[in-house]
Amino acid sequence: MSAQPDLLYSEEEEALRAAVRDLLADHCDAPGVIARTESDAPHDLAAWKALADGMGLAGLLVPEDKGGQGATHREVAVVLEELGRAVAPVPYLTSAVVATEALLACDTDDLLAELASGRKIGALAVSLSVAPGGAYKVVRHEGGTLHGELTAIADAQGADVLLVPADDGGLYAVDATSATVTPQVAFDLTRPLATVTLDGAGGRLLGDAEVAVHRALRAGAGLLASEQLGLADWTLTETVRYLKERKQFNRPVGGFQALKHRLAQLWLEVVNLRAAARNSADALATGEDADVAVAVAQAYAASVAVHAAEEALQLHAGIGMTWEHPVHLYLKRAKADSIAYGTAGAHRARLAELVDLQAP
Repeated sequence: MSAQPDLLYSEEEEALRAAVRDLLADHCDAPGVIARTESDAPHDLAAWKALADGMGLAGLLVPEDKGGQGATHREVAVVLEELGRAVAPVPYLTSAVVATEALLACDTDDLLAELASGRKIGALAVSLSVAPGGAYKVVRHEGGTLHGELTAIADAQGADVLLVPADDGGLYAVDATSATVTPQVAFDLTRPLATVTLDGAGGRLLGDAEVAVHRALRAGAGLLASEQLGLADWTLTETVRYLKERKQFNRPVGGFQALKHRLAQLWLEVVNLRAAARNSADALATGEDADVAVAVAQAYAASVAVHAAEEALQLHAGIGMTWEHPVHLYLKRAKADSIAYGTAGAHRARLAELVDLQAP
């Protein structure tokens, strides 16, 4: 009989949270993030350097003997909660989680060490919308070179190395400078998408693409729930704070019963999301029923994150509709996350298969 999952945060995890939150307060304040979305440089490389090089967080999933920190998905989940709270424009999920997990499946020590140290940023060249186990587009491997076009690749613009699946079943490491990376219009301006075009690019064979991609997407989906939790928690906390201060008819708006009920319902949803996200991170760390835990978390997370952001926008009233207020960043991230690594519907269908639940 398997042990019960531990959903509580350890003292070390809370200390990690405090350190990451302090760092992001210095690097990713709301006006700065908004200004960056209006620039041609979507990634905050200073924040990334502080996270990856200064704190060593890019290598949390990498074993110590391969140049990493030897931590688990639980610690990564705490980092992603804080990144979600700040809608930080850094390629942490795509490089330190998804690309890193793909490399761990291939056991490529040199490239792993470079990603773990933050010297290089990696991106898995699979569309952001693909769910674990889902079909994904591959490029053509011909004469030792790669040819083809892949769309909706998250954070490809800032990547140094692209991990590209090919039609021969292999996963190839491609230097980003040998590919044509064209920005696409993205709803979430803090996580840019791009089209990657390969026209005779050389690539280094890493391993089996199917195994690596599945492992990477499962970890991405499972830990995305922690980012969605951080986002939902920030929007709820900020909305409660605002409604305590804003007055109407000479009393705090938050004192009106109808708004209390809406906030109470939202609080319950966020608490449930925390349990699902923590369970997913713990399952990925231990390997116990990870597929089920990830599917459960993603079947629930999207609706909560979107609901929390929508409530924040509405309850902030006029000020919430302005570009200067950051709530629009959270709503866009929540909406984009709702289709990242599979929709809630796709994960519910997958969960039904996993637990042998027949459709009516």
